[in-house]
Amino acid sequence: MEYLLHILVIVCIYSILSMSLDIILGYTGIPALGHAAFSLIGAYTSALLSLNLKISPFIGMICGGILASFSGMIITFPAFRLKGDYLALATFGFGIIVYSIAKNWVSLTRGPMGLPGIPGFKIFGYEIKEVWQYLIFVFIIAVMIYFLLSLLINRPFGRVLKSIREDEIASCALGKNTQFFKLRVFMLGGFFAGVAGSLYAHYITFIDPSSFTVIESLTILLMVIFGGMGTLKGSVIGAFLLIMIPEFLRFVGLPSSIAAPLRQMLYGLILVILMIYRPQGIIGKYRWK
Repeated sequence: MEYLLHILVIVCIYSILSMSLDIILGYTGIPALGHAAFSLIGAYTSALLSLNLKISPFIGMICGGILASFSGMIITFPAFRLKGDYLALATFGFGIIVYSIAKNWVSLTRGPMGLPGIPGFKIFGYEIKEVWQYLIFVFIIAVMIYFLLSLLINRPFGRVLKSIREDEIASCALGKNTQFFKLRVFMLGGFFAGVAGSLYAHYITFIDPSSFTVIESLTILLMVIFGGMGTLKGSVIGAFLLIMIPEFLRFVGLPSSIAAPLRQMLYGLILVILMIYRPQGIIGKYRWK
């Protein structure tokens, strides 16, 4: 039972990550391939503040989200000049750069050795230790983020994002400052990805750069595509299915040396099938052009 609760905690964290990517990719149409970098920044910021300065994980989570948000602002500048495949490569390179910094800045991040003993969240002096308690905590945060993003998407802000996705030139002709909206959406997506990274760090209590590789960015991307781009519900569905389906491999009895590559092959197979038969995802309406 505790194992199932653990998987549901991971599902909630990845739901936040996929929603934060969906507003960039699905609603705005910006091909972002380095989203795990934002969660890495949030995770390491929150963990380092808690371990070195004894700052509350709640404050660390906000600081991690803010720093990831500013990182999103930095990556926006190439987005002003690049489009399509070139922009995708730029965001991909950003993810590699952040990963390399975390892996090689040993004096700060301990590099491949990682950061052990990360403290958990405390509410009114009571530390959240049990898995079911953390599940309730993360679920509440995920629901709050879902409704906040839904509120933004259904307002003029969201309609401008959709107009950028459909035809940026027409959106500019209507007097919309598309660069300003790209900046805001990258900062917004980066913030929530940083929050998700912080939640992950304080739940697992150990992080290292291997948890935030390029493969992780592609996994988050697949969740958004699988569930359906341009719909927050699709992001949640994609996160749930792509976390739960590979877990069944654990019950087959395969050794870990085979199960791990098989999981990546399964992800690739799902992506190929989707691109052929359902390119807009399970419940999505927008196709990645």
